[in-house]
Amino acid sequence: MRLFIFDVGGVVAENTSVVPRICDYLDIPQDRFIELAGHESIQALQMGKMTEEAFAIHLSEKTGKEVPANIWSIFFNPVPIEGTVKTIEKLKTRYRVIAGTNTIDPHYRIHKSRNDYGLFDEVYASHLMGLAKPDPEFYRHILCAENCPPEEAFFVDDTLKNVLAARNLGIISFHFTEPSALEERLKEFL
Repeated sequence: MRLFIFDVGGVVAENTSVVPRICDYLDIPQDRFIELAGHESIQALQMGKMTEEAFAIHLSEKTGKEVPANIWSIFFNPVPIEGTVKTIEKLKTRYRVIAGTNTIDPHYRIHKSRNDYGLFDEVYASHLMGLAKPDPEFYRHILCAENCPPEEAFFVDDTLKNVLAARNLGIISFHFTEPSALEERLKEFL
């Protein structure tokens, strides 16, 4: 194994999903939020094709409510998942460990300001790449940049469709549920 790729939200950090808090703030159900915001707008945010401010204007128009320009930032307060962090620290003594994450610019900036990404040798963020999981090109881009064949890479994500997409490319993949299960799966490398 030459390369370990970790998703961030839900694997390395918890408390990263802000949609429930945005919905509470706007007093709308989550399914209605997705309908009003539009899957395309959320995907555009993740791929760096829409700003947080433009999203807020779009959502204001759809809801008829004033949406703060920093709506994605004000509720974002990630908390490290200590078990995963310890596993990554052990892996880093022998291997290259990177992040491969679907994120948006305001969340990326918050992680950077807190040095959350300092844990990794490199960070591949969807909004900077213009590619998002589970698109196979997301994984291919990382493998190419890291000069690593798929069979020598190990990918960890808490979203099953992302795990399956990586696995379909020949990347050894693990569906994250808890740190102890991850550590058990990786014990031969630690």
